[in-house]
Amino acid sequence: MKKKNYVSLVMGTVGGVLFALGMCMALLPEWNAFTQGIVIGAAGAVILLAMLMVRRKIDGKPAVKLNGKAAAAVALGVFGALVLGAGMCLVMVYDMLLPGTAAGMVGILLLLALIPICRGVE
Repeated sequence: MKKKNYVSLVMGTVGGVLFALGMCMALLPEWNAFTQGIVIGAAGAVILLAMLMVRRKIDGKPAVKLNGKAAAAVALGVFGALVLGAGMCLVMVYDMLLPGTAAGMVGILLLLALIPICRGVE
């Protein structure tokens, strides 16, 4: 296994686990750990962002430059994730199956639209 893949594996696993655990702590009222969950989730997000920078550095690529196309991809990705999450909330929390499913499908389509957009972003 190459060094860059091993570093990405370790940082991605640690960051993903911390982020997921933090979100569980923040969103499950039974755990009664909202503030601690936000801190742990933020730490996981920071590790995941650091992984992106470390991976690019190991590959010898320059830092990510945010041009118009990259900014549009980021905005579309954030909006698609929010729409997908809203659809999931409608289904699981508010028992609104049809509107939630429709919103979730729209979110998935928005996220799928990222594939051709991101192919040209370096």
